Amino acid sequence: MIWILGGDGFVRALAALLQSQGPLLGAAGEMLARQFEHPPWEGFRFYDLIFPLFIFVTGAAIVLSLPKVVAREGLMWAHLRIVRRAVLLFALGVLFYGGFANPWPDIRLLGVLQRIALCYLFAALLFLHLRPAALAAVCATLLAGYWALLTFVPVPDVGAPSLAAGATLANWIDRQYLPGRRWFGDWDPEGLLSTLPAVATCLIGVLAGLVLTDTRLAPQRKSMVLIAGGALLLGVGHLWGLQFPVIKNIWTSTFALVSAGWSMILLGLFHQVIDVWGRRRWAEALIWIGGSAIVLYLANNLVAFEQVARRLVGGDVARLADAHIATGVGDALACAAGLALVIALAGFLYRRRIFLRI
Repeated sequence: MIWILGGDGFVRALAALLQSQGPLLGAAGEMLARQFEHPPWEGFRFYDLIFPLFIFVTGAAIVLSLPKVVAREGLMWAHLRIVRRAVLLFALGVLFYGGFANPWPDIRLLGVLQRIALCYLFAALLFLHLRPAALAAVCATLLAGYWALLTFVPVPDVGAPSLAAGATLANWIDRQYLPGRRWFGDWDPEGLLSTLPAVATCLIGVLAGLVLTDTRLAPQRKSMVLIAGGALLLGVGHLWGLQFPVIKNIWTSTFALVSAGWSMILLGLFHQVIDVWGRRRWAEALIWIGGSAIVLYLANNLVAFEQVARRLVGGDVARLADAHIATGVGDALACAAGLALVIALAGFLYRRRIFLRI
């Protein structure tokens, strides 16, 4: 959420600032800027991790929350709660992309929140009824099945199986069967077929959550298992990527593995620092934002924190900063101020115990 709500803009502004400061700092600025852009098609950069990390964390949260619901309310009510949450999150996703402000067919039915909703729905239902080994088998089947479909099934109107932009089987299915507005005109990066490997990403998060809640493992051991498991997923994903490229826009199986690998490593590192070593105070702002993630995400869509910040530190303030410090400082200042507004609002909501429950 930090990257989405202003952190990305701050790093881009910082990258632009560095690029005007000589060859060495300029090279560092170019590297930073590149990591905060999506690759044109194939490849993996830091910016590509944000969305799958949401889905991975959703899977881990399922393990932490659903057993309590089952114990308190019973299995039937747990099913109803899962469906209710998925429907509400899906509806919020439609609202995020404009809701019904536009006439049909300019309403986007699938998007970021909608994909999270679908992944949550299927992963949570599977978690309630399958053992860990079966969950891993379903995950592997989804990844292998998606690879087989894109590798061996000919694409109508194209001919042979293709992984070219706009010419894959996933793109064709969107063109034929996905109603409403599609992000890229005739296909969508959060389309129908590519939801299958995204569910696998969520299931890997579920498996990571099972590691976190395994009482047979010592806390230090949990961190090591998560980090080692993430490294294994990274290795398999990149190795498989030699044949089946890492492509975010169609969520290839290799993209699912690489992004889940980094997610699992991050979870292991954060668990080690916060839960094992007890270093918690530095993460206070992260807790605030995590407690109101959906509210902040929707609020930024409606209000745009960076634009509010520019009313405070834009205009002449930004020009003075650019003139007397360095070109680009004004943009960095506005992004930092926008992020500060986000953190301040998140802290206020957290301290007042105001949370959106879905």
